[in-house]
Amino acid sequence: MDGPTRAATRLDRAWATLAQHRDRIVSLHLRDLFAGDPERFRRFSLRQEDLLFDYSKQRVTAETMALLHELARAADVAGWTDRLFSGERINSTEDRAAYHVALRNRSTAPMRIDGRDVMPDIRAVLERMRAFADRVRAGEQLGATGKPLRSVINIGIGGSDLGPAMADQALGKWRHPGLQLRHVSNVDGADIERALSGLDPATTLVIVASKTFTTQETMTNAASARAWLVGRLGEAAVGKHFVAVSTARDAVAAFGITRENTFGFWDWVGGRYSLWSAIGLPLMIAIGPESFDRMLEGAHAIDRHFRGTSLDANIPVAMALVGIWNTNFLGARAHAVLPYDHRLRRFPAYLQQLEMESNGKRIDRDGRTVRHATCPVVFGEPGTNGQHALMQLFHQGPDPVPTDFIAPVEPDHELSGHHDILLANMIAQSQALAIGEDEAEARAAMLASGTGRETADRLAPHRAFPGNRPSSTLLFRRLDPYTLGRLIALYEHKVFVQGVIWGVNSFDQWGVELGKTLARKVLPELSLNALPAEGQDASTAGLIGHIKAMRAPAP
Repeated sequence: MDGPTRAATRLDRAWATLAQHRDRIVSLHLRDLFAGDPERFRRFSLRQEDLLFDYSKQRVTAETMALLHELARAADVAGWTDRLFSGERINSTEDRAAYHVALRNRSTAPMRIDGRDVMPDIRAVLERMRAFADRVRAGEQLGATGKPLRSVINIGIGGSDLGPAMADQALGKWRHPGLQLRHVSNVDGADIERALSGLDPATTLVIVASKTFTTQETMTNAASARAWLVGRLGEAAVGKHFVAVSTARDAVAAFGITRENTFGFWDWVGGRYSLWSAIGLPLMIAIGPESFDRMLEGAHAIDRHFRGTSLDANIPVAMALVGIWNTNFLGARAHAVLPYDHRLRRFPAYLQQLEMESNGKRIDRDGRTVRHATCPVVFGEPGTNGQHALMQLFHQGPDPVPTDFIAPVEPDHELSGHHDILLANMIAQSQALAIGEDEAEARAAMLASGTGRETADRLAPHRAFPGNRPSSTLLFRRLDPYTLGRLIALYEHKVFVQGVIWGVNSFDQWGVELGKTLARKVLPELSLNALPAEGQDASTAGLIGHIKAMRAPAP
């Protein structure tokens, strides 16, 4: 039996053993697991510096975790991790490395792709970013009229927007008080109109972030911003007010952006892993180079933890494995992320792209249809808002939704009592999901409060909580650039481990292409002068026709 066959056999055996184990323990309730083990929190929680990952409210036992660790070994998670950190071309469908870990490498060690150390190039771009950010922050980067640039608009989409926008909200406390940063992503004209509203072109800097400088949404918004600026300051002002983050130097130059205002990155930087690159320039301008460096250091700390910690003490591995357990063995098809910190309100949206664009695949690395579920639907809201929107379904809906609760122990404000109320609600929600309250308990509580027997009997089924709904909790001392870097890297490595186990390529995104291709065909057909759509399905042709009819001038 050759090596690949033996590996496949071992992997199949690990999946089968976990399925048999699931059948034996599926009836266990979390309240019984806690009642039977006073040390459960200690046994099922992990730490990295001040960061705590508590997964004791997941529906797992010590045997479950041991079998999941065997699944990780059978899938060769360690070997794939070595390939990731060694710059191998693990993005096989695009023949590229996925080397975002090099972007935040804070050691002196070389990081090589095809034998070439990429660290000198990375450090050179970071130095140019720092110098530019310092000039803007100091009021020394002047526009065409000689005024300092004090408003920054970042135009991008996907990873070119979600990372900087999410981090800008999260780290608002570190933002330069004399600067404002606005983000534009949606091709809906309302988005760019909002971003430009009230700004003075003479003091506005526009950053256009697009690897190819052809992304339709980004370049449409960039063209509108350019027209706005040129209409007020003239064509010659473009070079003073626009910056590009791109690899397409010719297209950037044709737009009118100077070479010194162009910041490059590399084809091995995936969009959803690009915050650590020049894509982070608007964030660096907002929070300063030192804070940006701290974010890189936080991510690097998790890289070291992930690569240097055993499976049973490894937080990203544990996050990945409990997700595999919930998705593939307990049948969960959704996953919620609830940050109990309003500054992290965009973090669930950031994770939607990170997780679903990475692992939302039905074809494995070898081109075969996968035999198991892959990525769940990821969504979330900040607490306590989510309690008044999502939690009804989580507590009493027919299908459990595994949930991540995230919170700092210390707030960034001095409003007495607010943060304790926030933390109390978070802890109580996770407790209610896990332990629940059966009909007898609900009835007894109503009777104790003076409710009549008949009413209590009638309402008890409606007020019962089944419990046994899994969740994990991430706690840390405070939210700062270092910790934000750690949080992002934790989820990056979680997604990587799950992709390895599911056997998919986590670093391509072919699923976004077909809709874009079809949109290019539909666009000219929306013109009033265009002939009726041909070759379209009946619905598409009907929609195009209806839009044109509504736009047609009245007779």
